[in-house]
Amino acid sequence: TWLGHSTSIVELGGIRLLIDPVWSKYSGPSNWYGPGRFHAPPLPLSELPEIAAVVISHDHYDHLDTKTIKALSDSGHSFITPLGVGSHLRYWGVPADRITELDWWQEVTLSGVRLVCTPARHFSGRSLWDRNATLWAGWAMIAPDKRVFFSGDTGMHPAFREIGERLGPFDLTLIETGAYNVSWRDVHLGPEQAVRAHQLVGGKLMIPVHWGTFDLALHSWTEPAERVMVAAEKAGVALAIPQPGQPLEPSAPPPLKKWWPDMNWESASEAPVRSSALPDDL
Repeated sequence: TWLGHSTSIVELGGIRLLIDPVWSKYSGPSNWYGPGRFHAPPLPLSELPEIAAVVISHDHYDHLDTKTIKALSDSGHSFITPLGVGSHLRYWGVPADRITELDWWQEVTLSGVRLVCTPARHFSGRSLWDRNATLWAGWAMIAPDKRVFFSGDTGMHPAFREIGERLGPFDLTLIETGAYNVSWRDVHLGPEQAVRAHQLVGGKLMIPVHWGTFDLALHSWTEPAERVMVAAEKAGVALAIPQPGQPLEPSAPPPLKKWWPDMNWESASEAPVRSSALPDDL
């Protein structure tokens, strides 16, 4: 269930995992300003179902929200993060014994479900003084009968192929698709590279995330969805774009249809995004 931006609930192997939870109105260092939400959270935090663990990809404000983390900590939740991100949680009062920090390719098992921390091409930091002090990552979630991959925030990188070879194929991928620009080509994918990343990890059904909730880029908020539809059709990739809060079963996805308004947007040829230093086959 995609709840907006990168916030998602993944249910597999009899447990639920909550990914990058952000319930605040603004994405930034204050509860009163910053990039604001286009829509209210479709599920009140107080109505969250039982969660086995909260999984964090990195420490940027649109993925690690202080107010939300404190509320989840007060409810007794456990947290799984990349290296260093636990320092923020401990500072906010989360007990250390409820935090697991992992390096790339390390993993932890919850009730028979493997959570593997996977490489990403991004950066971290919540101020001018802590840039890249903590790790950023994607996550592979592997149950005996289902596999889900979440890219985290990332540019294109060769390790997507290794992720697929070591941990795939995946029944479902949640791939960062929005908030891109040619100037950010090495830290965000953009729609076309998102589809390629899905292919490289061996994804079956793709859900684009990291769009439609916060205005974090210069493109229109609907452009990621428009462009990923074009790219997925061209590549023959199965795509689902649910409305925030709409549950989805990967084996029986809903028909692909537009629920967002018509707005001006630039095509891949008009505003190309391709990460640097890539081999030709990426």
